[in-house]
Amino acid sequence: MINWVKIYDTTLRDGTQGEGVSFTVQSKLRVAEKLDQFGCDYIEGGWPGSNPRDMAFFQEVQSLSLSRAKIVAFGSTRRAGIDVEKDPQVQLLCQSEAPVVTLFGKTWLLHVKEVLRTTPKENLAMIEDTVAYIVTQGREVIYDAEHFFDGYLNNSQYAIATLEAAFRGGATNVSLCDTNGGKMVTQIAEITELVCNAFPKKSIGMHCHNDCGLGVAASLAGVQVGADLVQGTFNGYGERTGNANLTTIIANLSLKMGYRTQCEPSLSQLRNVSLFIDDMANLPHDSKAPFVGESAFVHKGGVHANAVAKIKCTYEHIEPEFVGNRTRVVISDMSGRSSLILKARDIGFNLNPDDPEIKNFLESLKQLEFRGYQYESADASFKLLLKKHLNLEKELFETVSYRVIVERDKQNNTVYSEATAKILIGSVLIHTVSESSGPVAALDEALRKALRNHYPCIDKVELVDFKVRILNNAHGSDAIICVHMDSRDEDETWGTVGAGNNIIVASWQAIRDSLEYKILKEEGQKA
Repeated sequence: MINWVKIYDTTLRDGTQGEGVSFTVQSKLRVAEKLDQFGCDYIEGGWPGSNPRDMAFFQEVQSLSLSRAKIVAFGSTRRAGIDVEKDPQVQLLCQSEAPVVTLFGKTWLLHVKEVLRTTPKENLAMIEDTVAYIVTQGREVIYDAEHFFDGYLNNSQYAIATLEAAFRGGATNVSLCDTNGGKMVTQIAEITELVCNAFPKKSIGMHCHNDCGLGVAASLAGVQVGADLVQGTFNGYGERTGNANLTTIIANLSLKMGYRTQCEPSLSQLRNVSLFIDDMANLPHDSKAPFVGESAFVHKGGVHANAVAKIKCTYEHIEPEFVGNRTRVVISDMSGRSSLILKARDIGFNLNPDDPEIKNFLESLKQLEFRGYQYESADASFKLLLKKHLNLEKELFETVSYRVIVERDKQNNTVYSEATAKILIGSVLIHTVSESSGPVAALDEALRKALRNHYPCIDKVELVDFKVRILNNAHGSDAIICVHMDSRDEDETWGTVGAGNNIIVASWQAIRDSLEYKILKEEGQKA
């Protein structure tokens, strides 16, 4: 028997309750389209009435031509002591015109008595009344049993009674929420199995948070004992430490557990979707994320790289391509000959493993790493270094000298930097001066001025990121530092590195490598 699991995404609602997570209306619409294309069954768009952005989303999303996903509006059961028809929040849910409404209600008597300040009987009526009313409006209703596991452990009979009320009202699914994210996986599995046995012909869902780092494991455990719907967020966005991460859940369901989802045909797009949603939220991607992170299939140690070159499964639990990722080898002072051969192949060089120059290059590389250079995320600098060591490239330009002056104008309360650079291109000496608010920007512009007439392609290079890391803080302000730069043009992004005990020197090295990489790339395309 094939077991299907429905995927319910709440990135656009529960995910936005995470610190630092925000989407514009336009971004929410683009994310909804992407999740629909990927195969999600439900996309929760927000809470109508909670803010203007969510209301605008529900208006605008009606113009999208979604192929499979159902848009969901989220809200609460009616207030205590009021007719459901007169509850303004319930009316806003209906006015959203979302085909599905997810209602949350109280399961834990602590919340019923101390938060809602109503009676257990009235709480059951609130659940059933609200579900039934929205069903009569022609909407599918999913019921989120908030704090279900806490409520069950406090009073199992009452917790089950809240689910019965939701099903009596006409809910198509009841999702069990570990709202505080504090329950152990074994507790989640045992209680979920009891619920599935109590409602054998009903759809049971999981909604877990990650406060103990168990959100994914708890969700998967629930599926194993009978749940057929999983709620979560892409990249694990959410309140406090986040919700169960759908990127990890979907990959495990399909690749490890034998369950079917509508996302399965698009699984090779999993990493792309994850990156896209981070971009829409303007958040950095988690390089350590399982399956989709940049480091998920990276190999640094020489022994690992050697084994993977022969048989990939020796150190990779799946084919990275299944989820749109790839095998990478990074170079460091832990690297051996195999790592270097693989890394060189990855950037377009087929080296002879018996070439004595490889050993010399490795020794030079390890000395540079000892001095503070880190090439793990600086492929452009590594490529230039390898080319120069193997005499594969001519010298494009020579640095004769450079200087930076930082001056504070007390009278005008301003600070500016002036940089000069002397560059030799062939037999031509070029001397430039540039000013900017910061020393690195002034240096960058001074070098660009010197190179621009000979290499106009550098104007296409844009600085994306600039990071400075102290490597031996025991030396205080004399510490060795590493500067890492990310640059991009219209085609790609590349990393460069510089190091030393002078931030200007280290920055110059990273800037120089960045521009030199672009020039060599452009000339290679013309050849």
